Amino acid sequence: MNSPSVKYISECFVQPHHASEETKQPFYLTPGDLAMLSVHYIQKGLLFSKPPEAKLEQEDFTNSLLERLKHSLSIALVHFYPLAGRFVTEKNEDPPLYLVYVDCNNSPGAKFIYATLDMSISDILSPTDVPSVVQSFFDHDRAVNHDGHTMSLLTIQVTELVDGIFIGLSMNHCLGDGTSYWHFFNIWSEIFQAQAQGDHNNFVLNISRPPVLKRWFPDGHGPIINLPFKHSDEFIGRYEAPKLRERMFHFSSESIAKLKAKANAESNTTKISSFKSLSALMWRSITRARGLPRDQGTSCRLAANNRGRLEPPLSGDYFGNSIHPIRSEIVPAGELLEHGLGWAAWKLHEAVVNHNDKLIREHIDGWLKSPAVYQVSFFDPLSVMMGSSPRFNMYGNQFGMGKALALRSGYAHKFSGKVSSYEGREEGSIDLEVCLPPDAMSALECDSEFMEAASVPRY
Repeated sequence: MNSPSVKYISECFVQPHHASEETKQPFYLTPGDLAMLSVHYIQKGLLFSKPPEAKLEQEDFTNSLLERLKHSLSIALVHFYPLAGRFVTEKNEDPPLYLVYVDCNNSPGAKFIYATLDMSISDILSPTDVPSVVQSFFDHDRAVNHDGHTMSLLTIQVTELVDGIFIGLSMNHCLGDGTSYWHFFNIWSEIFQAQAQGDHNNFVLNISRPPVLKRWFPDGHGPIINLPFKHSDEFIGRYEAPKLRERMFHFSSESIAKLKAKANAESNTTKISSFKSLSALMWRSITRARGLPRDQGTSCRLAANNRGRLEPPLSGDYFGNSIHPIRSEIVPAGELLEHGLGWAAWKLHEAVVNHNDKLIREHIDGWLKSPAVYQVSFFDPLSVMMGSSPRFNMYGNQFGMGKALALRSGYAHKFSGKVSSYEGREEGSIDLEVCLPPDAMSALECDSEFMEAASVPRY
């Protein structure tokens, strides 16, 4: 028997509440933005339980929610106006030049979809693995960012379940990283809540954290950066994920504290953070689950925010891409597993400490000399990539339905060894979304060191 599928009921486009003068100018992309042209959109969303009043007046509740979401979205887009635009490319054949920027003026706006699914919250959250239907909660399935020439740069999809509402955002990764993505989500929620309280005057003008939209370029470069290509075929790759299992694992604040204490004690230090300790556990556990040969090299990458590492630092509210996948040194699998948690965590600590302004600028200078576009397929299938961050404010986003029950993501950026770290629902806890081939996932589920620290999320 086939499980129910998502039914798309309606779609429309939402324009900014009003246009500012800035929207008439091209919004140029930085090296960090342009490098993202061939990777996927960011797809994350929150699952809410319907409030009691929804059961009494089902249709009225849904219609009212959709209208309030659209109205608050139109106001959020005044502040984050590039998300309502579309990409434009200007080309030159000889020499080959390829310029991509955002046209904020000639676009239908951000897309808004309403869909339904004849399933319950427990159908989504109870299975051991994340059900594949969750991928249908997001627009831009398998799209790459370059598709933003013809597709919306932002889509909100509201999927109504029997007893819940899933709000999924799909945002073009060329416009921003996870910091920017959750910044937008947070401000949209703030505006929605102000609107619900009848504050109709101030929230158009006053938001708690206006995005910094001024582009950051290294000295002597920008705002126009041409890629050395004649055609998008030269740098666009379509990635298809292998067969993977996707599971959520929960780590309580107590469990994380134990890992941190163990890592620091084994390394005879106090400098190793909670997250590096947890990442070291994942690196060791996944390496063991894969059954790699002893001499096989493996590494662990951590997605790092560059804003505070630059000198002078960028604002924490800078809207764009300012990230780098910090990589540990490559070590033989046998050596990683022979040593303890602290040894692996110290390797990650060293990599993070060494990631400074000088290294960031050297990386960008190298890119400017030889521009390249990242491909999802570039990631080493025998290593571990820790994406997202538990520091992002995810559960603070409320849309009149209380605190979300759970966070889920779409198809984007899923490969063997990809681990996405999310804020847990309870303070101080962390949820990890782990993607592995079926055999490796089964081995991970039997790994005593890992399962001693992890637990199944309770909703």
